[in-house]
Amino acid sequence: MKNSKSVAERIFDGSLYVFLAVIFLVTFYPFWNILVISLNDATDTLKGSLYFWPRMPTFESYITIFRNPEIWSAIKVTVLRTVVGTALSIFCISMLAYALSKRTLLGWRFFSFFFVFTMYFGGGLIPTYMVIKSVGLIDSFWVYIFPGLIGVFLMILVRTFIEQIPGEIEESSKIDGANDLQIFFRIIMPLCVPVLATIGLFLAIGHWNSWYDSYVYTYKPDLKTLQAVLVKILNQFQTASMMSDAQQLAQSSKRIPVSSESIRMAVTMVATLPIIMVYPFVQKYFVKGIMMGAIKS
Repeated sequence: MKNSKSVAERIFDGSLYVFLAVIFLVTFYPFWNILVISLNDATDTLKGSLYFWPRMPTFESYITIFRNPEIWSAIKVTVLRTVVGTALSIFCISMLAYALSKRTLLGWRFFSFFFVFTMYFGGGLIPTYMVIKSVGLIDSFWVYIFPGLIGVFLMILVRTFIEQIPGEIEESSKIDGANDLQIFFRIIMPLCVPVLATIGLFLAIGHWNSWYDSYVYTYKPDLKTLQAVLVKILNQFQTASMMSDAQQLAQSSKRIPVSSESIRMAVTMVATLPIIMVYPFVQKYFVKGIMMGAIKS
């Protein structure tokens, strides 16, 4: 016999669906509106009342920005930074987590405290800049990789995950003659795929969206990231004392007029869409990795 819901339960469920729908619209609509403006004719956009879909669809804004060599250079730097930085960080974080998961390690308490300490206290911007300059990373691609190679919070997630793996697996492997490196690469790493995929998503988003280190530590145009170029365009558009990059790009188009507003929206979409498209591929690991890495049974 099926249990029918009471009137109060139905009202609650309906209210919950309405609330979630409102939250979805509030969070999704700004992103959708940016896409609509970027796909609409710039002259028509100036008339206003552009809400849900383009009145005069055109890809001219995207064609215009992709003609700019600075955008292509920034995309290459950002993609390379995201791939290299994420891969190296996953490797280093997982090895450190495996080592610190062994409480028999000599000096385990000291090393654990040493890494956790860095989560709460930092040297500040000026000392950090001086250190990076002293090791020769200014105006170097590796300034994007080495300073943030290990995230302690992510390491703790991986370490907690590893600690939940039954110790009998490692013991049986050692009986079969496997050493620590073989155990790590052939047993631990495959078992840690959910949590590694989770921290990989965090790292990739961090690298893709980062712009401040590019703004502070690099001066060469060919080392600027996509987000740094976007910030530059947004800032210069708001400064009346000089012509912005967006306006210069807009003037370079001779077929269908584009505006600085449409250029800004198109660059925002180009900088945002790729990292959003990564999430569906790691979604199945995301919740599992977070739960198993954060809660120790």
